[in-house]
Formats: sequence, structure tokens, C-alpha cells
Amino acid sequence: MSKQPNLDANGYRKFGIRDSVAYAAGDLGCNMSFALKSTMSIFWTQFMGMDLWYALLLIVVQVWDAINDPLIGSIVDADKHKYKKNKFLTYIWFGSIGLIVGGACCFLPFPNAPVWAKAIIFIAGYVVWDAFYTVANVPYGSLLSLISNDVKDRASLSAWRSVGSIFGNMLPMVILPFIIYDENDNLIGERVFIAALIMGALGFICFQFMIRNTEIRVDTDVELKEEAPKFNVFRAFGNFIKNRAAVGATVAAMGMFIGMQGAATAVTVIFQSYYNNVKISGVVQLFAMIPIVVFTPLARPAVARFGKKELATFGSIVSMIAGLGLFIVLPQNTGLDLIIYILCQLVFSLGLGIYSTVSWAMMGDAIDYNEWKTGTREEGTVYSLHSFFRKLAQGIGPSLVLIIMVALGYVGENEGNQLWQVAINMRYVVAGTYMISAIMQFVGLAVIYNLDKKTLAQMNKELGREETGI
Repeated sequence: MSKQPNLDANGYRKFGIRDSVAYAAGDLGCNMSFALKSTMSIFWTQFMGMDLWYALLLIVVQVWDAINDPLIGSIVDADKHKYKKNKFLTYIWFGSIGLIVGGACCFLPFPNAPVWAKAIIFIAGYVVWDAFYTVANVPYGSLLSLISNDVKDRASLSAWRSVGSIFGNMLPMVILPFIIYDENDNLIGERVFIAALIMGALGFICFQFMIRNTEIRVDTDVELKEEAPKFNVFRAFGNFIKNRAAVGATVAAMGMFIGMQGAATAVTVIFQSYYNNVKISGVVQLFAMIPIVVFTPLARPAVARFGKKELATFGSIVSMIAGLGLFIVLPQNTGLDLIIYILCQLVFSLGLGIYSTVSWAMMGDAIDYNEWKTGTREEGTVYSLHSFFRKLAQGIGPSLVLIIMVALGYVGENEGNQLWQVAINMRYVVAGTYMISAIMQFVGLAVIYNLDKKTLAQMNKELGREETGI
């Protein structure tokens, strides 16, 4: 006789570790594709020889993001078809198919092609990858607010999503440097292409596990007044701008990704030409993730005691302190300098970990805030606009940092043999990027985001959400 599932009062499977692990698997799948983006700058500047061309092209493809993210989010919101599983899960399934090859399209290895051909390869590859990534990622982000309306459950989902993100970044971060760089710390572009194909297949497997183990418990059909207008993407965008919670969470996320993605190329150059060992870069960054892993199990009780906004704001302050420490550069003693660098990375990672474990739960609350203030949830549009601005940071951040790097002497064709003064300059570029990242997080969380513990409790009460004492 098969064991009957433990059901809640509404007939759904009770929320538990299965939901959290499944949701984590979704972000693991996303990051199997997304993690290689940090290698993109090195691939296109050092292997493909594009330098400033790449910085300009990266800004150009953000125009596609401007159309892509809100468009797909509005399509998801306006889609009233009844799917066998769930419309969000259906879109994720379709997107995961495309991501098998989508990521690899960004790393087609043709270094001897003319510049115009390289530009077409990059733009076409990025557009294909970004389209499928958005189809999977926008509905995935919206799922958090639908799996449970209990704020503790959402904090748990957000924390476990961070776990999925961590492992999705850790695996390529540690393993890839040993595979894609030669003994002289130079990139082997053909290997990056093969790695992208393998990671796309692994991501597909992770998505399938998530889809099969996700339970939707929150009714997405919000009752509107009879005279309420039909869905309108421009009105939805206006609602997003008025949604202080969504805007604050988005500014903080933009800061986070400017730190993670913007500094990535400079970090690689540091380990190539400053520490002269690019293969340990992944190990060092893995070590820096220890505080995030340690804090993740503490996220749920910490949220219960302090509140998400309060906790995340504290994390941004910790990151700012670490950002200041990274400006300490001892170029005459790289051994001691490496110790200082690692310690500051640890502290910065702790602050980032405190914020990241609750960041997605804060966006779930922002979607509820939209319903509280306007009467409409608009999960897809709210999250897609959040995703758009986050991607804007991921694109413009690295572009601006790369322009600064070139201005400070970085030459992509020199690969792992940059001048010593250039290597020192890259240390300051990393420190400055991390500091700006932390300041943006603080402004978004402490100044703009308006759902403190007390306001969140009031909102949940008026929306008829489950009260959990938070």
C-alpha cells in the first residue's frame, strides 16, 4: 500500500524540505547556464580579441533585454490558458529545452573571423541564450510567491534558492579554471564551448527535477472589481515604478550583480598577472562562499527575529566595511596581500550572503505589495521588470568596468601577461566595484525598500495571508 501524502487544510501537500530542495534545483539549473557569463569577458577579450568592441556590444544587447524581459513577463501574466501542471512550470520547461544549447551559442570559437563576423556571432548567440534564459527564469522567480504564502516558508525558499545559486556557481567556478586555462594561464576557447554544452544539459536535468517536485499552493486568479481594466503592460510598468518594495529590492539586486559580474574580469586578471595562478581563483572564491553556506540555515530564525529588511540592511553594511578593506594593497608582498584579499572577500561574502538568502523572499513580498496597493498581483511583469534591471546591471556593469580596465592599461591580447602596474590597477578596480556594489545594496534596502517587519505584518493581515508571528 502506497504512503498517502500529508495534506494541508486546502488539500495541498504540506510545505516541507521537498519544496525547498526542488526550488533550489531550479536556481542550480539557471546557474548552470548563467555561471559562464563571468567567463564571457575573458573569452571575448582574450580569446576572440575584441576588447572595447566587446564592451560596446554588451551594451547593445541590453536593448534586446529591454524588450525581452518585460515582454515575456507580460505574456506570462496575460496567458489565461489552463495548463495540466501550471503555466509557470510549463514556461520553465520550454525555456530549459533551449538552454541546453543557448549558453554554448555565446562561446562559438572563431577567433580568426573578421570583426564584423565576431560581432554578429556575439549578438546572435547572446540573443538566443537570453531569450531562453528569460523564458525559464522569469516564471521561476515568480514561483516563490505561489509555492506558499507563509512568510517563513518564503524565507526558507529564498535561502534554499541561494543554496542552489551557490552550488550552481561553485561547480564551474572551481572546476572550470583547471579545464579551460593552459599552463601559462591563457584561456582555451574551444574548451569553453564544450563546457557550455555540458552545463546546459546539466541545467535541463535540474529544471526537470524542480518541475516534478513543485507544488503550487497560492491561487493566482486574483478577483478584481467588475469595472477594473484588463491587463495592460504599460499600467503594470507604472505600478512597478510606484512599488517602493520592488524598486528597492531591484536597486539592491543591481548592486549585488554589479559586484559579482562587474568585477569578474578584473578578478581573473588579478589571478593571471598579479598572483600568477589563475587556477586557484575558483578555490579562493569558493573559500569566500563559506559564510553564505554557514548563514543559510540561520536565515529562517534570523528573519523571524529581526525581519527581512532589517537583516538585509545589516548585510549591506558588513559588505561596505569589506569594500573599504579591499583598498588595502601591498604590491611588494603579494603573499600578505593575498591573505588580506581573501579575508576581505570572506567579510564581503558574509554581508552578501545575509542579503542574498532573503533577497528572493523580499521580491515575493514586493509582488504581494503590488496586489496590496493596486489590487493586481502581476507576478510575471513585476518579476520580469526586476529581472530586466538586474540584467541591465549585469550588462552595463561589466561594460563600464571593462572600459575602465582598458583605460588603466588592460590589453586583452596580452592574455595572462599584463604589465605589473596594470595588475595593481586591477586590484583597485575590484575594490572600487565591490564598494559601489555594497553602497547600492544599502541604498536599495535601507532607504527605498519600505516593507519593514511591522509593515509586512500589516500587509499580510490585510491581504488575508497566513500570520506566523513575523
